[in-house]
Order: sequence, then C-alpha cells, then structure tokens
Amino acid sequence: MNKLSLKKFLIFPLIFSFTLAVCEAQSFDRPKAPRQQHHKGTIKSKTAKVKGSKSVEKAKKKQAAKDKKHDKDYKKFVRENKKHSMEIQTTKVKSRMKQNIKDANSSYKAKKKRNTAGTKMGRKKYR
Repeated sequence: MNKLSLKKFLIFPLIFSFTLAVCEAQSFDRPKAPRQQHHKGTIKSKTAKVKGSKSVEKAKKKQAAKDKKHDKDYKKFVRENKKHSMEIQTTKVKSRMKQNIKDANSSYKAKKKRNTAGTKMGRKKYR
C-alpha cells in the first residue's frame, strides 16, 4: 500500500509538469507583429464587383441604351428647336439674339474665371 501511494505521489507531479509544458506552448502573450505603415495612394483598394443574374444584367444594359437614346433624341430636339426659332425671326432680331448669346457666353467665362481664380489651383493659373 505504501508503494501504491508513492506511485500516485510521483505520477501526479509528472502529469502536472506535462500539462504545464503544454499550456506554456500555447501562450497567447506573444508580442504582436508590427503593423506595416501604408502610404495613402500607393495601395489601391479594390471594390467588389457584384454581378446579378443574366436577365438583370441584360435589363440594365437595355435600360442604359434607352437612356442614352433618349438623351441623344432630346439634344437633337433642342438643337433643332433653337435652329427653327432663329430661322423664323427677322434679320434685326437674329443679329440681336446672336449678340445676346455672345454676351452671355463671355459673362459666363468671366464668372467661371473669377470663381476658379479664388481656388488654390486657380491662383497659380491666373496670377
């Protein structure tokens, strides 16, 4: 009986030392890896491209084509309407309308130049 208690007494520290060694091997107190510093603009982040079903993609393309055609038709209508409104006027009115368009364009350019001259890049351009 004395030998049995001695065996238990020796086995207990032996098992305890093995479990302690295993616990030390799985230590979570490791120093963290240093983070790499990335400069802005050097690494481009990719956006995930989400694709729908084929019917959805086809419908989107069809709608985009319709919108493009609609915009083209609208621009054509406006252009023809302006042309027609100029044709039906007398020569004096035509010359006055043309001069008004020129004045409006020049005032728009001057205003745009004034606005851009106030910005950082504009100050460099318009010294």
